[in-house]
Amino acid sequence: MKGYEGRTFRSRELYERASRVLPAGVSYAIRDMKPYPFFVEKAEGCEITDVDGNVYTDYWTGHGALILGHSPKAVMGAVAKQLEQGTHFGFSHCLEVELAERVVDMVPSAEMVRYTNSGTEANMYACRLARAYTRRMKVAKMEGGWHGGYDDLHVAVHAPFDVPESAGLNPKSVDDTIVIPFNDLEAAEDAARDRELASITVEPLMGAAGFIAPEPGYLEGLREICDETGTLLIFDEVITGFRLAPGGGQEYYGVEPDVTVIGKVMGGGFPIGAFCGREDIFELIDHRKHERMDERAFHGGTFTGNPVSMVAGIRTLDVLKRGDIYRHVDGLGEKVRTGLEDIIARSKTEASLTGVGSAFAIHFQRDTPRSARDVMGNDQEAAKAYHRHMLSRGIVYMSASLPHCFVAEPHTEVDVEEYLVASEEFFENNRH
Repeated sequence: MKGYEGRTFRSRELYERASRVLPAGVSYAIRDMKPYPFFVEKAEGCEITDVDGNVYTDYWTGHGALILGHSPKAVMGAVAKQLEQGTHFGFSHCLEVELAERVVDMVPSAEMVRYTNSGTEANMYACRLARAYTRRMKVAKMEGGWHGGYDDLHVAVHAPFDVPESAGLNPKSVDDTIVIPFNDLEAAEDAARDRELASITVEPLMGAAGFIAPEPGYLEGLREICDETGTLLIFDEVITGFRLAPGGGQEYYGVEPDVTVIGKVMGGGFPIGAFCGREDIFELIDHRKHERMDERAFHGGTFTGNPVSMVAGIRTLDVLKRGDIYRHVDGLGEKVRTGLEDIIARSKTEASLTGVGSAFAIHFQRDTPRSARDVMGNDQEAAKAYHRHMLSRGIVYMSASLPHCFVAEPHTEVDVEEYLVASEEFFENNRH
């Protein structure tokens, strides 16, 4: 990547500095890239500018959190006003009520809400609540499902799926975690048959595996299995929440879980997480109803309900509720998927596409994956070559080994055409 290094002198200097104080020189491994990452100086709309002045069209959009793009005026104006009122209260305030009311109004299964600061925290508390409600300890998750760094769900995320996901994980933490394949109802039924599962956690659209969609009837089948066995169905909608529809993946697919985990889009570009669901489940958090600590599920946190995140979320959800944003981003998502399908069909490169709405992913393999294990056939070298090519054309996304992208409101037809032109250049010349 000689051209890249020639354009990014200041980023290289920053990386050298960063390597002295940050492990691997980054704050999150996924943000690393070879030979070193570029460092962003500013971001607006769908463009980010690095410290060397290079401008990129961004299809990563803050890990998918920025459906309105970088620094949307409606959100930034409200945040600027809030900064004058205070950034952290540590007491109850009206904004946390207003955002919760919007969540309950928009998310079909939500009757009560509690806030966290990340999707990881929200998944942790959701699992704890499920165990408290069912009085069972075992939990099930999908092979390849990513639910943050919470120990009990931090298992079987990446292939090979039988290797621990991290050093330092206590094996006892995952002893009660059952792993089942996505899109396999028989496996889910077998796991739940003994009626010992507290919950089944699933993303309506699998994110880290490259936006793999549920097959027709799959989510409905999970709902039935959970109903029959007294298991709570948890939808991790950190990615799909407020992205696939105003009510998230559960509105899009027409299946309601018992508990929903949300984040990303909900924060309007500021740190946030939340879990929500049925009142009869969430009343177990109520310390007024359950005075004894061993009778209730604890939840708390210093920055829960942070007013800056709350007001950003309020403004974001108000914009999304109108619905016109979805027509725009979903239309562009369909355009790029259709264009890529045509490009791939005319090329000699084996590749397939996944994704719905404003999310799309490219798998460098002939067959379209239906589970995370199928993604093991992805040609990572071809994927990395594609990433280098797109970067050279000023187009960025994550990750290099499995391209998956988000369309945001500021993206235009011109942006999509440029993406497709750059992709066609690669597929015409690539001989993998």
